[in-house]
Amino acid sequence: MFFQHIYDKSLSQSSYLIGCQTIGKAIVLDAKRDIDTYLALAEENNLTITHIAETHIHADFLCGSRELAAVTGAELYLSDEGGAAWQYEFPHIGLKDGDKITIGKLTLDVIHTPGHTPESISFLLTDHAASDQPVMIFTGDFIFVGDVGRPDLLEKAAGFSGTTERGVQQLYQSLRKFADLPDYVQVWSGHGAGSACGKSLGSVPSSTVGYEKIRNWAFQLYGNEEKFADYLLADQPEAPRYFAMMKRLNKERRPLLAAIPPHPKLTKEQFKAAYDQGIQIIDTRDKRLFAKGFLLQSINIQANNSFSTWMGWLLSYEEQFMLIADDEQMSDLTRKLMRIGLDNILGYISDICDVGVELQKADVLSLSEFKSYLNRNDVQLVDVRSASEYREAHIEGSHNIFVGTLTSNLNKIDKDKHLVVYCQSGDRATIAHSILIKNGFNNVKYYTGGMKEWLENKEPVITKSVL
Repeated sequence: MFFQHIYDKSLSQSSYLIGCQTIGKAIVLDAKRDIDTYLALAEENNLTITHIAETHIHADFLCGSRELAAVTGAELYLSDEGGAAWQYEFPHIGLKDGDKITIGKLTLDVIHTPGHTPESISFLLTDHAASDQPVMIFTGDFIFVGDVGRPDLLEKAAGFSGTTERGVQQLYQSLRKFADLPDYVQVWSGHGAGSACGKSLGSVPSSTVGYEKIRNWAFQLYGNEEKFADYLLADQPEAPRYFAMMKRLNKERRPLLAAIPPHPKLTKEQFKAAYDQGIQIIDTRDKRLFAKGFLLQSINIQANNSFSTWMGWLLSYEEQFMLIADDEQMSDLTRKLMRIGLDNILGYISDICDVGVELQKADVLSLSEFKSYLNRNDVQLVDVRSASEYREAHIEGSHNIFVGTLTSNLNKIDKDKHLVVYCQSGDRATIAHSILIKNGFNNVKYYTGGMKEWLENKEPVITKSVL
């Protein structure tokens, strides 16, 4: 058996290439949209991709299954569980609980494991060349290392009202199917630490059924459904705004993008013309460079592993945009944009020093400067971290407005006051600062050290406060 785990750090997302080397055929599970990764792996290992499958209709990334099928001619195997509202709306081979996918000496048994979503399925893999006992289970967003998939995303992110309570019940029931598997079966899930599909995902890539039954909080609370539900729904991270779009695009027919698209480098004249038209500008430079000189209408989303998530939070899929980025970054950024379907990019520019637009400077505060603004009547202190982070510890007098929802909550900001923004370590604060400046707030400053530096210096905090 050939097995390869493919991990996208930017979305903490896992996909898998599994092949029977006896017949030279392979299956891909939960493919990302830049499919050249799988094509190259298959070619290097003398495999032909003949099967493609998904564990569920994904919300956090645009799945590349259809792109991969278009290029390879492989069959699509997708869940037909969950009822009429949860059916894929394009041709595929439907899977139900108890079905099997056979590839040479490999079999994947389909197990319906609803909870995170109604149609969710897991694949139990047996390599008959080695043993007739199962070796791995691919759980998608059902079971993670140390956590389980949240059932509230459909309601919070995609607007399917009334699905949370039913999802909790289904997830609780699905855990019994998992617990009945042999302890030695390896667990390979759809996400790792950093994903918004759960709240306490482990950072190691895999586990075993037996270890999860010992370690995973869900099994510690199994037997008390009320406590299980309360803990499951408490302190879940904010659901990114783009999740609703991913749910739709992964379910419905859509245009395919089977190759990495080239994005043109704009001339200074082209960039200035687009700037004058009000085209959205995303400045991907490091926050320190951005602070030294930025365009008034730009938003600073740094080119790091969180780039995709913040782009999905803050951009509209109908809105064209430009990037400020280094040439060598564009290949990576293009892939990150592809993976969440943000294809509406006009182009990019690297140097903004000579585009005919005056640059601004950010007002960045050190710890001592930040402290001088506290407890002043003419200052509004804004904590742009998540609600759960804020509850855990925040600075007295601060108002919590999560950066991902800041644009829709500008009415909560007082333009007549000095605005001082902070987050955990400065990255979200610079996003918030640029959003506020873009929207006409003039007296904006941000504390670059954030709660990380504040706590390291043993400064006072409010904990477990009611919002």
